[in-house]
Amino acid sequence: MSRKLISSGSSFEAQIGYSRAVVDGEWVFVSGTTGFDYATMTIAEGVAAQTEQCLKNIAQALQQAGARLEDVVRVTYILPLAAEFEQCWPVLRKYFGDIRPAATMIAAGLLDPRIRIEIEVTARKLPERPQQAA
Repeated sequence: MSRKLISSGSSFEAQIGYSRAVVDGEWVFVSGTTGFDYATMTIAEGVAAQTEQCLKNIAQALQQAGARLEDVVRVTYILPLAAEFEQCWPVLRKYFGDIRPAATMIAAGLLDPRIRIEIEVTARKLPERPQQAA
C-alpha cells in the first residue's frame, strides 16, 4: 500500500516539512493540529474556541483521507496550561462523547504563545457501513 500525504494549506507545513496527515493503508495519522483557521491564518483567543477549531481542522483532514471523526482511536491533547483543560471538556464531549477514543493530555510549551491547545489523532478507517432503511 502506498502512503498519501494530506495538506491543510497551512504555511507551517512547507516551512517545517510535515503533512497535516499521512494515510498508510487503513491508518490515518493527523499531526498536532492547532486552533488556527488555516484559510485566514487567524486564531481565536479562548481555549474552548481553539479546541472547536482544532477539531474542525482535524475533521477536514480526516475527510480528505477518506476517514471520519468516528474512526479516531487515539487522541493526544497538548496544552501549555493544564488548568485550562477542563474548559475544553464540553467541546471534546460534543465531538468525542460517543466515540470515546483512548486519550492523553500533556502540559507542555507550544511554539506560539497564542496557541492554547494542540490536538493529535490517530484513526483507523472502517469499512463502509451499510445504509439503514428509512
